[in-house]
Amino acid sequence: MRLYTFFRGSSPFRVRIALHFKGIAFDPVFVHLGKGEQFSPGYRAVNPQGLVPALEDDGLRLTQSLAIIEYLEEKYPQPPLLPRDAPGRARVRALSLVVACEIHPLNNPRVLKYLRGKMAQGEDEVNAWYRHWIAEGLAVLEAEAAHGAGKFSHGDSPTMADCCLVPQIFNAKRYACDLAPYPRLLRVFDACMKLDAFARAQPSRQPDAEP
Repeated sequence: MRLYTFFRGSSPFRVRIALHFKGIAFDPVFVHLGKGEQFSPGYRAVNPQGLVPALEDDGLRLTQSLAIIEYLEEKYPQPPLLPRDAPGRARVRALSLVVACEIHPLNNPRVLKYLRGKMAQGEDEVNAWYRHWIAEGLAVLEAEAAHGAGKFSHGDSPTMADCCLVPQIFNAKRYACDLAPYPRLLRVFDACMKLDAFARAQPSRQPDAEP
């Protein structure tokens, strides 16, 4: 199994957590987003979107982090990242999508580059944009955490929702976002980071990590 990844990218971070959590060995292939390696013809042949992650497994090629995690869940069901009950699975998917569809798309490097370039926004404006959408999304997750959360985002076992939450908290810290309004999320984050799968997947522990 091969994972195309970038140490700082939150989407590959999600997949690394899932792979480590399930104990699946993989070979990382590093795609440096800051250097534009995602736009090279070689990588475009792997993923025409020019995004990470991409996963190759026995001739199968997959993109989009949540689709990859769902594939891993079906192929390697233990330990699970989705609850057994249908309402629980729906809730975990909904929490995951708050991050993957409502927060991250507005704050990914393509958007920030466009704001700085074509829209001629300064760093203060770009950072304000970033922090606004972080606050909007985390407020939703904090409210959801009051209903159905246990030690983790859903109950007392890690789920796909935690695979999404943890990288987003890392990003929020990187941009000096105010996290004081989200005590429940921070408790979940701390619980996750005590687990080897989450700790091993964090950006600073990747072979391609930079200061």
